[in-house]
Amino acid sequence: MPPRMHWEILPSHALFCFAINLVKIPYIAIRDVESGQHAAMAAANKNHVRTGEQAFQKMDKINAELFTLTYGSMVQQLLKDYEDPNEVSIQLDKMGFGIGQRLIDELLAKSNVGQCSDFRETAEVLAKVGFKMFLGVTGNISNWNQEDTEFSLLVDDNPLVDFVELPEDLKELKYCNILCGVIRGALEMVNLRVECEYKRCTLWGDDCMEIRVRLLEKLEDKYPFDDDD
Repeated sequence: MPPRMHWEILPSHALFCFAINLVKIPYIAIRDVESGQHAAMAAANKNHVRTGEQAFQKMDKINAELFTLTYGSMVQQLLKDYEDPNEVSIQLDKMGFGIGQRLIDELLAKSNVGQCSDFRETAEVLAKVGFKMFLGVTGNISNWNQEDTEFSLLVDDNPLVDFVELPEDLKELKYCNILCGVIRGALEMVNLRVECEYKRCTLWGDDCMEIRVRLLEKLEDKYPFDDDD
């Protein structure tokens, strides 16, 4: 039987709507455009922050303590079922992938996000609109590679880990790996296959959460019927 997580009381304030007892991250509409003018990104980022704030105001809210405890209870149950922190991390990723595939309607309806110009803008929408809309926090994007196909998503104040303490024998657990799955599932629905790696976590003693996102493939649209049919 896995050790019990240690919890404390979180102040009663609303964060965001905790749908189907799991975290939600946006499904981001983008279009396939060659990487271009990054000079306008600063102004675009300000717009994304404003869009995220406006979308957040439209979301239903619940008590932060309830949100944190609900997620923690789910992780505890997975630990009881699988008895292996590595397998639990895998299952969290799989669960998140399914969630990410189902979120486009709500994001588009409440944020009015249109098509992004490139992968850089997609990353900013993810961090500034999606995380704000569903987690109540704004992420930061950094550490792009030269090809603009890989970046780090940083979150300083992750509500999923508020007042959570991992026992020593669970230090390898990727407690928030569900977020990696959500990002993968959301982007795959818009024809971007990505790989996400949970690199840093405050539960491991790091100063922030870091998810490394790597673009693997741009998928082609699939149609159920040929034009000749």
